[in-house]
Amino acid sequence: MRSVAAILFGLKVLLDCFSALAAEPLPRSVLILDQSTHFGHWQHAIIGAIRSTMNESAGQPMAFYAEHLDLFLFKGQRYADSLENHFREKYRDKPIGVIVVVGAVALRHAMNLRASLWPAVPIVFCAVDEETVAEGLPANVTGITIRQTLASMIAAARIVVPDLKAFAIVGTPLDEQVYARHFIKELPNFSRDLEFIDLTGLSIAEVRQRVSSLPDKAVILYIGITSVGLTTYVAAEVVPLIAERANRPIVVDAESLFGSGAVGGFILGPDQIGQNAGRLALRVLDGEDASHIPIASETSQRPLFDWRQLQRWHIDEGRLPPGSEIRFRELSVWQRYRSEILATVAVFLLQMLLIFWLVYEHRRRSLAEAQSRRSMAELTHMNRIASAGLLSASLAHEVSQPLTGIVTRANAAMRWLKAATPNVDRAQEALKQIVEAGHRAADVVTNVRAMFKKDSQEKSVISINELIRAVVALVYIDLRRHDIETQISLDSQLPVVIANKVQLQQVILNLVMNAIEAVSSTEPRVLSIKSKATERGGVHVSIEDTGSGIDPANMDRLFKPLFTTKARGMGMGLSICQSIIESHGGKIWASPVAPRGSAFQFELPTGATATRTEHSGEPVAKDMMLH
Repeated sequence: MRSVAAILFGLKVLLDCFSALAAEPLPRSVLILDQSTHFGHWQHAIIGAIRSTMNESAGQPMAFYAEHLDLFLFKGQRYADSLENHFREKYRDKPIGVIVVVGAVALRHAMNLRASLWPAVPIVFCAVDEETVAEGLPANVTGITIRQTLASMIAAARIVVPDLKAFAIVGTPLDEQVYARHFIKELPNFSRDLEFIDLTGLSIAEVRQRVSSLPDKAVILYIGITSVGLTTYVAAEVVPLIAERANRPIVVDAESLFGSGAVGGFILGPDQIGQNAGRLALRVLDGEDASHIPIASETSQRPLFDWRQLQRWHIDEGRLPPGSEIRFRELSVWQRYRSEILATVAVFLLQMLLIFWLVYEHRRRSLAEAQSRRSMAELTHMNRIASAGLLSASLAHEVSQPLTGIVTRANAAMRWLKAATPNVDRAQEALKQIVEAGHRAADVVTNVRAMFKKDSQEKSVISINELIRAVVALVYIDLRRHDIETQISLDSQLPVVIANKVQLQQVILNLVMNAIEAVSSTEPRVLSIKSKATERGGVHVSIEDTGSGIDPANMDRLFKPLFTTKARGMGMGLSICQSIIESHGGKIWASPVAPRGSAFQFELPTGATATRTEHSGEPVAKDMMLH
């Protein structure tokens, strides 16, 4: 018995293999039959998802044919016969691999058409309610059902209005609905606790009038108006007409009805329906028997809400179920331009930081310059005092002894001459000694002066233009404080000189400071500094001001020691300037400027040295470089 069973099983396997080899592969073509018109968003979304899913997964070219049967507009046997005749002729030479049906009404027509036109072609359906499938299906048919319930719409309504008291259903009469006709069975479960307002079967005008005066704590459940009498509509296009007049929020359960006035709900999406149908059709085209593929149920309803309607009806987002999708949210300025705002703020803060740093550096530099100027002024003043004190002390120390001798001998000579018998010889001797003491005092002064004329400072090649620029930078604060206009004209071809840099800088600084003091109380305030080469190859520098000028009576005494026109002046500045210039083999002079002001000028030979020349003045000690 076991051997017989084994033989029978082997024969069955061989027969199945021969049958598989004998069966021809299905054509790679799909006929899509849709129950509605060609301009519905719901149908277009499903068909588009079917095509994209099959094209992406097939791996080879696929032919698609789509027919919109308009079964809600055209009914009856004559229309069914005309469709059959039309398709027989249209697809005479078009082999069909699988028929994909969209909608319950289309499924009934598709089974009738297949019986006469494509008896061996499998059918895959989608967007068909469970009640239709429960009525029974022939062989070689499979698909995916959907279930839209009144319970899910009431659940969404309670989310929108927590203390819900009433609900109004708007749409084609329930017994004419394709997907919502079973709501009739569910109504008793909810009408006991909630007030049911039936607005089905009304014209658009009547619906608009009724929804404008609904009671508080009510919600509108829109299930789609496709026809009223002989007038047909696209269900999605009616939503904005109702929302315009509605005084309560609208709940829907299909994505095609969402986005034009409904607040949302538990939404069934056409894309997911089409993708699942496309994958199922591919399985059939790849050789699976449709009769052996169990019918599945589409459960892809998800909480979907319109942000604009949430704002309109003051619905708190915190009441929405977890995982809810909110569309059409109007982004805030921060959300829209976050990157740009952050970049702008960063640039602004960086600029502010740079500005603060520059202000700080500028202030610190100004304070440092002011402190440097004060320190230099104090140091110069101390140099003046020290130099004058040193000179005075040296002269007093060296001259005091000869002067004491002169006084003593003068008194002795007077006593000899006043005696009863004048001793002329002794008086002459005393006077002779006085003369000798006077010569000795003169020699002392000469020696002290010679000591202070000794210049041990190093001399080097100097650019007068660089010294002028350095001095102008040094007195910048004074020029700015007194609002003095500076006009500088420097000869770029000016030859260099051999001189002591510090001493010449003191000369220029002293003359510039004198000019600043001269114009500080006048208008206009202009300081002009010029340099040029002389005809003899030397260097000429002119410092002019627009001050009150020089009194002609004082012109000859300007460079005399201890002469000054300043209340606090020592009268040594111009004298020392003259000594420095002349010690370098140059000359210095002053002259008036028309219409007002004065000019101090000096010239230096390019071969000036630190030693005195036969045409030069006297050198000056380092400690006497004053201004």
